[in-house]
Amino acid sequence: MKYILSSLVRQFLFWMLFFAFARLIFLLYYLKIILTRDMGFFEVFAGFGHALRLDAVAASYIIIFPFFLLVVQSVWSPKWLNLLNKIYTLIILLVYSLITTAELGIYEEWKTKLPAKALLYLGNPGEIYKSSQTGIFILLVVILVAQVFIGFYSYQKIFYINLIRIKTNYIFSALFLVITPGFILMGLRGGLQQIPIVQSNSYYSGHHFLNVAATNSGYNLLHSVFENKKYLSENPYVSYVPGKAKQIVMDLYKVQKDTTIKVLTTDRPNIVLFIMESWSADLIEDLGGLPGITPQFKKLENEGIFFTNFWANGTRSEQGMASIFSSFPAHPVTSITIQPDKYAQLPSIVHVLKDAGYFTSFYFGGQLIYGNIKGYIYFNRFDRITEIYNFPDSIPQGKLGIHDQYVFERQQIEISTDPRPFFSTIFSTSTHSPYDMPMKIKDFLADNLENLYLNSAWYADSCIGDYITKARLKDWYDNTLFIIMADHSRSTYRHWDYHSPNYHKTFLLMYGNVIKKQFRGTKVDRIGAQVDLTSTLLHQLNIDSKNFTWSKNLINPTAKQFASVAFEEGIGWMRPQGYYFYDKKLDYLHCMEIPDSLQQPYLKEGKAYLQELFQQYMDY
Repeated sequence: MKYILSSLVRQFLFWMLFFAFARLIFLLYYLKIILTRDMGFFEVFAGFGHALRLDAVAASYIIIFPFFLLVVQSVWSPKWLNLLNKIYTLIILLVYSLITTAELGIYEEWKTKLPAKALLYLGNPGEIYKSSQTGIFILLVVILVAQVFIGFYSYQKIFYINLIRIKTNYIFSALFLVITPGFILMGLRGGLQQIPIVQSNSYYSGHHFLNVAATNSGYNLLHSVFENKKYLSENPYVSYVPGKAKQIVMDLYKVQKDTTIKVLTTDRPNIVLFIMESWSADLIEDLGGLPGITPQFKKLENEGIFFTNFWANGTRSEQGMASIFSSFPAHPVTSITIQPDKYAQLPSIVHVLKDAGYFTSFYFGGQLIYGNIKGYIYFNRFDRITEIYNFPDSIPQGKLGIHDQYVFERQQIEISTDPRPFFSTIFSTSTHSPYDMPMKIKDFLADNLENLYLNSAWYADSCIGDYITKARLKDWYDNTLFIIMADHSRSTYRHWDYHSPNYHKTFLLMYGNVIKKQFRGTKVDRIGAQVDLTSTLLHQLNIDSKNFTWSKNLINPTAKQFASVAFEEGIGWMRPQGYYFYDKKLDYLHCMEIPDSLQQPYLKEGKAYLQELFQQYMDY
């Protein structure tokens, strides 16, 4: 029976080594990139270690069929079952090698792993050949054949055990059948950790190329196909002919004259961005929240520029990240941040600020793998990325990670020695369940769960207050703009209906001595959303924001007022005269509160916006 176990382990090991072999081919094929971009030897080969967990997931999927064959072979082992295993292995080898060879051909232009949309081109292989240089095409074919040959030859000669006339042991067979699937299942989710593994678990470098190389090609393609299986060729949110929808959206963003009001004393301030987890407008007293929940924020809003008519584009953190850093609005069905081939096409305010001379950093006390945020953050190319694994074990933490006060403290210490100007982001954790903050619980409400949420907000608010108090003593304080906003809203003690504006309402606050005195304490009531931060900020910095086509400048009085909110099958559309939530699947309007004369024009706007947004998502 030892041959049965040994066969399964050896097959798993074969695939792990074959994945590493294919990765080595990719690195050698693009050796020029490694040599010209200052990638150190150890950084390059560290990718093989960081790739292990995702490779193990892919290998676990592949050995499911051999496992069932081995169950049969443990009680009945004719020769033809060995042949069946080899045929299966050869097919998987060929498929995987086709994927990796195709990636060799597309990476230079696409800068991604093979995405699901590439499968559309397989219907016309002649066109693929015509668009390729003959020499490169022949080289790729040679690599494909060599990869399959070497893989299959080594599998037969080194790894596979021919199982013939195996002595039957029914107790072993039963135990093998019952116990082994547990280990395979553990492999499929990437271990025993709380969150199943995603592509960004392989990300480790500031060089996008190395993160791509470390990501398992088969897993990446299957994930991409799964996320896009319904939307490879047809936009489900089409309401108008493309030209009409595009024109409606262009009219929304059309500005007759740029009359931006300059509210800053400098166009190169340091910037500290606080992204507060799940902060609803119901936490803010001046937005209708209970008094005393966020008293430190209240002090800051009275001295800053407070945007009071502000909305979260999505309902999850990964959606908020793309909305904030790339000004790409959240959309139904899925999130662009979980698809590396798509978010790699997005603009980034981090890229723009780096080009303008900013040193950039990102701090989070938890694990960035939620929603593949880690992959997206690495795409933004922050100069420094700090998450839970970068903190010593001695730092106090809760179930989700390091408590906010310690993250805020570390960020402030480190940015004090960073090059100027700097752009530093802190993403908080406290206001996410289970709300285990290091403080004595206060009695805000009788409802225990909501009371915990409000306590976590009070704690996070106190961390902000303490941060600002200490920052005032730093030499960089007077030249720093502080921005506070939420990644998304959530349900609260007000119990708003999901299809209502108040459920999705958040806030935006700009604070600091770089704000001209006459604008401190200003409240801006113009409708905006997370995607509008980029255009608003870049206009103040005198930096072009034209690549952020979904963003509008909230400090330009002539810009139209609107905001979008995405939910599972539709869009929420906010306008000064009213709002509605439209469910495309049901062709149903929720909570529509718009004057009769504006219902059709506003309905067209929202539908056209959703159509154009989802089409762009598909085209990426």
